[in-house]
Amino acid sequence: MKRIERTAYLNKLIAFKDKSLIKVITGIRRCGKSTIMEIYRDWLLAHGVTDNQIVYLNFEDYDFYELRNPRKLYEYIKPLILKDRTTYMFFDEIQHVENFPDIINSLNLKPTVDIYVTGSNAYMLSSEIATLLSGRYVEIAMLPLSFKEYVDATDAEDNIPKAYMDYISRSSFPYSLELDTPSEVSDYLSGVYSTIVVKDIMSRKRLPDVMMLESVIRFTADNIGNILSTKRIADIMTADGRKIDQKMVERYLSALCETFFVYEAKRYNIKGKQLLKTLGKYYLVDLGLRRMLLGSRSFDAGRILENIVYLELLHRQKKVYIGKVDDLEVDFVAIDADGITYYQVAATVRDEKTLKRELASLQQIKDQYPKFILTLDDDPTADYDGIKRVNALEWMIGKA
Repeated sequence: MKRIERTAYLNKLIAFKDKSLIKVITGIRRCGKSTIMEIYRDWLLAHGVTDNQIVYLNFEDYDFYELRNPRKLYEYIKPLILKDRTTYMFFDEIQHVENFPDIINSLNLKPTVDIYVTGSNAYMLSSEIATLLSGRYVEIAMLPLSFKEYVDATDAEDNIPKAYMDYISRSSFPYSLELDTPSEVSDYLSGVYSTIVVKDIMSRKRLPDVMMLESVIRFTADNIGNILSTKRIADIMTADGRKIDQKMVERYLSALCETFFVYEAKRYNIKGKQLLKTLGKYYLVDLGLRRMLLGSRSFDAGRILENIVYLELLHRQKKVYIGKVDDLEVDFVAIDADGITYYQVAATVRDEKTLKRELASLQQIKDQYPKFILTLDDDPTADYDGIKRVNALEWMIGKA
C-alpha cells in the first residue's frame, strides 16, 4: 500500500517531541492512527534516534495479549527503559490494557520516557480518565483523509470535480485507495462498520438491541445537516414502528460519538456568545459509510457538501458550532486561536432567491470576522459587502 504521509499530524507529533506530556492519538478505526505512529517512528530514526530507543506495542495483536495486564506490561517495559537516552514508547489501542491510566502515569514519571498512545474510543478521554491522567496529556484527534489529502494521494489535481465525486462516493478511509471497484470498497466499509458496531459499541457499551442501534445509525446518516433533538428522533422512529424512548436514543448517539462514527455540532448563539443546550446537528465521519448504509437514494448535494465542510474545519483544528443569529441559522461558526470565521454552505447559489437566503444570516452578524459562502458553483470568487462567495473545492485544497 502506498503510504500517505499525513503531514499535518506528523508535524504535531514532532512539535510535542520530548515534552513531558502523554501524546494521545484518537480517531475512528482505520483512520490512520497506527500509520502515523509508523511515519513518526521513521522520522525519529531518520533524525538520530536508534532502534533500541523505540518500543512499540499493538494491544490488538494477540502476541501481546498477556500484556493487557498492567503488571505484566510494566514488568515487560521496565528493562527496556534507557537511563542515558530517551526511550520513545508507542502503545497502539491502549484502551485494551486494564487500568491503563495508572501505568501510563507511572511511566510518564520516568525522566527518559516519551509516551505516545492511540485509541479508537473517546472514552479514553472522558472526564474520569482525563482526571486520572492528571492533565498531563495532549490529544491529537485524527480523521480519515481530508479532501486535499485524497487529491494528493490520487494525483487528481487535473480534475478536482471528479476527485470530489470519487471522494464522497467511495470513501475517505486511507485503505480504500487500494481497492479497485465500488463493490470492494463497499465490502471493506461493511467490515469497518461491523467492527465498530459489534466490537466498539455493542460489547463495550452493553447496549441491548443491535437492530435498534442500526436504526438510529441509519436515521442519523439520513439526516446529516438537519437540526435534531433526541426527542424528535425518538418520536419519528416510534411513529415509523421502531419504538424507542428519548433516553435510549441519547445512549446510542453517545456511543456513536464516542467511537467517532458521528460528530455532534452544538448550536452557538452568535449575539450572546454562548452555547445552546438543544437542537444541534450530527455529521458522519465518512460519506462512503453513508452511501453504504443508504445507497444512492439519499444523495443530497447540499447536505453532503455541508458534512464535508464540517470535517474540513475539524481537519483545520477548529472548534465548530451551528450558529444562531436571531431567528436565522449560520451553517458553521469556526473558532480557533485566531478568532472566528462564519460559513454558509450551499450546492449552488446561482438562483437569486437562494443567494439572498444564504446572505441573509451572515448580513445579520455585525462583527468584522471573515464570512464566507461555500458552493460547488464553478464561478469566479465574488464579494458581497465583505461576504465572500468561493468555490468549496478550491477552498478545501487551499486555492481559495
